[in-house]
Amino acid sequence: MASDELTSKLSRRLQIEEGGQEPVAIQARHENGGEKPATANADSELGAKLLRRGELNDGVGEHHQPSMKVFNPYTEFKEFSRKQIKDMEKMFKQYDAGKDNFIDLMELKLMMEKLGAPQTHLGLKNMIKEVDEDFDGKLSFREFLLIFRKAAAGELAEDSGLHVLAKLSEIDVSTEGVKGAKTFFEAKVQAINESSRFEAEIRQEQEEKKRQAEEKKQRQAAFRELQSAFK
Repeated sequence: MASDELTSKLSRRLQIEEGGQEPVAIQARHENGGEKPATANADSELGAKLLRRGELNDGVGEHHQPSMKVFNPYTEFKEFSRKQIKDMEKMFKQYDAGKDNFIDLMELKLMMEKLGAPQTHLGLKNMIKEVDEDFDGKLSFREFLLIFRKAAAGELAEDSGLHVLAKLSEIDVSTEGVKGAKTFFEAKVQAINESSRFEAEIRQEQEEKKRQAEEKKQRQAAFRELQSAFK
C-alpha cells in the first residue's frame, strides 16, 4: 500500500510540474473520521528533493562540489627556499609520531621537550591556537610553516613558545621575500630572481641525484670486479 501511494504521489507531482493539473491539497483521514492536510516529514522531504531536481534540470540550481584545493608549499611560501621547506618538512615528519600528517598536543609536547624548552599544557594549547586556522586543535604542515613565516616576519613575541620553537629548530629563516621591496620595479626584479633561484635549486637537486646514482653505479661495478677476482 505504501509503495502504491508513493508512486501515485510522484506521478501527480510530475503532472503538476508539467502543467497538466492544478495542485490540490491532499487530505488524510484521522482515525476518528476527521480530515487534515497531509504534512508528513516524508512528503516534505520528497517535495524538496523534486523541487531541487527541477531547478537543476532548468539550470537554476548549481551542483556544489567539495573544494579540492591542493596545498603546494613551494608556491605558497615563496619566501623560503626549497631546502628550507624540505628541512621544515623533515622536522614536521620527525615529530608526527602518529603519521597522520598532523602534530597534536602530545606530539608538540614531545617536540618542545626534545628541543630543550618544555611548555606547560596551557602554553602548548596557546602555541597551537596562534596558527590553528581551521580550529581543529592540531597543526597541519601548512600551519607548521606559518610558524616560520611569522618568525621570519618578526610577528612572534620573543617569550612565546612558537618563537622558541623556530629559534631552536636550527632552520635559518632570515631571508626576505618580495614583500620587502620598496618599488614595483624592485619587486619585479626580486620576483625574477626568486624564480631563477627556484629553478637553480631544482637543477642542483637533479644534479645531486645524478651524482649519487653515478657513485652507486661505480660502487656496484667495483664490487662485481672484486667478486670476479676471488672466483
